[in-house]
Amino acid sequence: MYTLRDNKKEKALIISLAKNNKEKKAKFEELKELESLAKTAGAIPIEKIIQIKEKPDTATYIGKGKASYLKDIDVDILLFNESLSPAQISNLEEITEKKVLDRQDIILDIFAQHASTKSAKIEVELAQLSFRLSRLTGHGVELSRLGGGIGTRGPGEKKLEVDRRKIRKRINHLEKELKKVEKTRNIQRKNREGTFSVALLGYTNAGKTTLLNAFTNSNAAVDDKLFVTLDPLTRLAKTNDGNNFLLIDTVGFIRGIPTEIMSSFKSTLEEAQTSNLRIILVDMSSEKIEEELEETRKVMDFLEISDFDNILVFNKMDQVIDPVFLNHMQKKYPEAVFISAKKNKGLEELMERIDAYKKRFRN
Repeated sequence: MYTLRDNKKEKALIISLAKNNKEKKAKFEELKELESLAKTAGAIPIEKIIQIKEKPDTATYIGKGKASYLKDIDVDILLFNESLSPAQISNLEEITEKKVLDRQDIILDIFAQHASTKSAKIEVELAQLSFRLSRLTGHGVELSRLGGGIGTRGPGEKKLEVDRRKIRKRINHLEKELKKVEKTRNIQRKNREGTFSVALLGYTNAGKTTLLNAFTNSNAAVDDKLFVTLDPLTRLAKTNDGNNFLLIDTVGFIRGIPTEIMSSFKSTLEEAQTSNLRIILVDMSSEKIEEELEETRKVMDFLEISDFDNILVFNKMDQVIDPVFLNHMQKKYPEAVFISAKKNKGLEELMERIDAYKKRFRN
């Protein structure tokens, strides 16, 4: 079994399968996002490879021959775009003597790194344990993942090497702690009753925190990385008429987010459900606008807020060079607002829309 290099970033090889050359092109676009996830987690992506294979190998996903070939590649992590079974992970790690992670592992790791408050740490550890528990094979004792580093750290990293019984006991404890957090949040919400609230939702890195800062003159942490915000961040803002309202920044969404995270972050996502209005923010500079918007809609459906009061907002219009594309999007989404939170463009129109909803709320 290999050991991690001390004090050095882990090198990652990003891997996916495609049924044919046509699907291969689409897979490369997905791997760009996975590459960003890997960088956010602290890894160094070395290369992206896509293997043409009609269907995944049940034992090793990529086939034993390909797995044997990867053993000699100088990387620390084999990062797969698709979800792997416990058996596939075990077999691949035995053959390659490398750490094997998939998309869901890396998302959980990023959440673990960014958990700073008590509630976020509880929610992340709960998600970690629930996810690990679902991956336990019949032996049910080994949860360590080839040393330490990416995929193993977080608020609950020392508690992951326990058996099913202890994991379930820990999960039960965390769920009780989370209920206490939810009780506190419910009290806070009751204290805010009567104050109009607006939640910022959208795909990760769409610019929600930048918009919050622009509207509230705040300096909340902004970074060109995924999942910088985990806890709901609430700030006081003013409408054009000088009336106060609450603006709430929420955790970002992403394709393939583990259901364990969705369940564990229920108390955080409730801010989106209980707000009077939701701003659905979309990164207009992204190459996958429609896909990211669709993923956001899926989460909204999960939260049962798709039919609530929402404003669709396309952000980062300053990064759109092609005026024809901008015109096309404005015609396709005539009810949307187009802004640049970073450049303070279009914010006046967005505030007018918020004003209109707030006046209806007051009446």
